[in-house]
Amino acid sequence: MSKAGGDGDVETAKLQEGRTAPATAGPGWTKVNCPCCKSEQVDPLVLVKLGPKVRPETKRWLLRVIGAPQQEGGAALLAHPGEDATGNIIVLSAPRCTLLKATEELGLCKTYNNGEMEAFSYNDRDNFKDSDNMEAFLTLAERQYMVKYELDGLRAQKDLRIPGLLDGYTLHHRDNIWRKLGSAGVIVDMLPLHNPDKLKDLSKAWYSGNQLAQPLDSINGYFGNSVAFYFSFLDFYTWSLVPPAVLGLSITYFSGEAHKETGESVSGSAVTSDDDSGPAVGGHMIQAIFNMLWSTVVMELWKRRSSSLSYRWGTMSLAERFAEPRPGFHGDLGVNPVTGRVEPLFPGWQRDLRMALVSVPVVGLFLGLVVLGMLCFYWGEAQVQQLHRDWDSLLSQTLLYVPSVLHIVYTNVLATVYKTAALSLTEYENHREESAFENHLTAKVLVFTFFNCFAVLFHIAFFKQDVPLLRKRLASLLVVTQLLNQVTEVVIPFLVDRFISAPHRAESKDDPPEDKFRNQSNLPAFPGLFAEYIELLVQFGYLSLFSCVFPLTAVLLLLNNITEIRTDAYKICKLFRKPFCPPGANMHVWQIAFEVLSFVSVVSNCWLLLLSPWLQNLCREGGWSSTNVLLVAILVEHVLILVKVVISVLIPDEPDWVRKKMEHIEFTSMQALREQKLHG
Repeated sequence: MSKAGGDGDVETAKLQEGRTAPATAGPGWTKVNCPCCKSEQVDPLVLVKLGPKVRPETKRWLLRVIGAPQQEGGAALLAHPGEDATGNIIVLSAPRCTLLKATEELGLCKTYNNGEMEAFSYNDRDNFKDSDNMEAFLTLAERQYMVKYELDGLRAQKDLRIPGLLDGYTLHHRDNIWRKLGSAGVIVDMLPLHNPDKLKDLSKAWYSGNQLAQPLDSINGYFGNSVAFYFSFLDFYTWSLVPPAVLGLSITYFSGEAHKETGESVSGSAVTSDDDSGPAVGGHMIQAIFNMLWSTVVMELWKRRSSSLSYRWGTMSLAERFAEPRPGFHGDLGVNPVTGRVEPLFPGWQRDLRMALVSVPVVGLFLGLVVLGMLCFYWGEAQVQQLHRDWDSLLSQTLLYVPSVLHIVYTNVLATVYKTAALSLTEYENHREESAFENHLTAKVLVFTFFNCFAVLFHIAFFKQDVPLLRKRLASLLVVTQLLNQVTEVVIPFLVDRFISAPHRAESKDDPPEDKFRNQSNLPAFPGLFAEYIELLVQFGYLSLFSCVFPLTAVLLLLNNITEIRTDAYKICKLFRKPFCPPGANMHVWQIAFEVLSFVSVVSNCWLLLLSPWLQNLCREGGWSSTNVLLVAILVEHVLILVKVVISVLIPDEPDWVRKKMEHIEFTSMQALREQKLHG
């Protein structure tokens, strides 16, 4: 790649009026007019792939749009046309001023000259540490996301025709340019580029050695907040499994009844024991109460750690609601009463109405289909078992597996259809911010997945009231699910990459940079962290909701997660493209989901303890009626919920030092605003 402001033909008319903005038509980066943005070396950040039928005049126009100043409707980015004007790629970077303005718009906090974190202000940029060195001031992930942020915010300043395209693709005033180019087939892909040296160093510090600690700051710098928060939570949650794992091992080892039950769940047959006395039930009760309190303490301590990381990474005062709307947002053009910008406006009450009258009923319909599939599965299972008792043949024995196979196929097909429906519903709701869109989409899929994963277990526990069957089902799910996850998430992608994809990406040191960039685009797109969070949430549910019937749950989860940390790290570094990661202050809706499961665990564990044969015999011997037992259980449940609430109140969500830092940032921001008004 050539240097910024290097050789190349420069067109000099104004954008969108037939005149050009600073851009090159030949090889070389687009020029910058700002003296502070000129640099001897440009770091390629993002690759844009064009459609195969894009004409040279369309690409030249796109280069002008990308390189034009923001006041003229451009993105104010640095663009390189690749090999020539007829190639199918554009390589992008960003000058200093564009990055600094985006830092302020996103609400990021950076280190001030006095060493404190402050909300970044472009007008006060010279007083922030390293603000003249973008590689030190911003992480690689932040710079790459800011390039995408500027492109997603491109809007037409007036009606105009895109050169080289049919009249049907005319841009109208305030149309989102990047979205329009995508629908026209001009833009077919966009991805952040790997830095091979930084990736190699990160891999060594992350999963290649024997170290136990994760390099969270390096992960945040290279992949962004979203990925760093996931791996931080995975690390925190994994080591939080040690206390319940030790307790589960102790109960299993010292309790004769628990030892017997574990043997039954593993072997699938009854295990005789001479000691069926009460201490084992005491162990189950200890496990249940411990899990209920453990889940609350873990989530409260995680919120403290999350707020500390958010402060350290400068994302605790994000201002996404003041930024440009996301590309898919639509509405009537008007003036935003908060920012004063002309943009699409959509009333909040209409969005709420759409969610209440359309989204909620459709989600409810799919949840009903999940329950219907489960009931049909039990009905079919009962029918084939009766058939097998009547026939007792090889054919009837084979038919025993048919309901399970059909149920698996049904749930998978239903899940695929539901994901498409959830995406359409969330698009229909028309959320302004990208985070709001992602949170509502995640919540929809989360509810469905929760039903899909736990409906059978709840049915066995609360309706069939079959504790031995619940124990066997939980043990089989823990073993089979973990093995399947490892195979589908790591082994299969590794084999596909190693034997199918890698030979087509072979490259040498002498290959031109453009070919190396194209090789990165041949990797499969990163599927996101949804499946990873779902896996952790299901684990958390197994442990907090049902582990009192199978004490070794935490042990199996701990062993799985120790390997999961490294396999997930390897997967994101080697098997997929680098993802764009927007700044984030926490786990968003996932944190709420874990907290909800924590409170549901109280009801689940209290009910499971009621099903204990020892406890039922004790109540009968004491002359307690079933009504009195139920009332006592409800009382205990409410007491435990109260204890959980007290614990959550006693453990502040933020450490005291973070709270004071946040108050200081808010105070200095108010002072800066007051001074700006006085001098304005």
